[in-house]
Amino acid sequence: MAERQPAGPWTVSTRHQWSAPFTTSGGPSLLRRIQGHAPSSNQVVGFLTLVISGCILLVLAGLTLAGAVLALTFFGPIVLLTSPMWVPVGFAMFVVSAAVLSACGFGVAALAGASWLYNYFMGRQPAGSDRVDCARSRIADGPSDVTDYAREYGGYPRSRVKDAAPGA
Repeated sequence: MAERQPAGPWTVSTRHQWSAPFTTSGGPSLLRRIQGHAPSSNQVVGFLTLVISGCILLVLAGLTLAGAVLALTFFGPIVLLTSPMWVPVGFAMFVVSAAVLSACGFGVAALAGASWLYNYFMGRQPAGSDRVDCARSRIADGPSDVTDYAREYGGYPRSRVKDAAPGA
């Protein structure tokens, strides 16, 4: 009597089907298995682009490093001999470039301010115009508020004004 094994994923089959690796009959062949895992043409082109650009960047990095070493070797003594001249020239260039950049920055700020004022007076309500209106109304109402406060708390000193000018 033969023992029966339970059906499941770990069962052993007594029947084997063998097929040649490159034939299309019976089960998946080796070529079909490879084609199932083959990358698409977009993936191949992307990989080749990555490899080629990596090689080009590696060559350029080597050339840059070699050029820097050669330049330092040849121009190092010249820079060392002329360094007393380079410090004042570098300081002057720094001062001049800082002045030019500051002037450009102030010019841009003045242009932005003029543009904001133009838009404000033309009634286009630029950003922050509500704050300006609030401050203007507070400044305009300030003296009348102070006068009202002085009359309410402590009286307005009219009698002292007459004392200041006795002959009037």
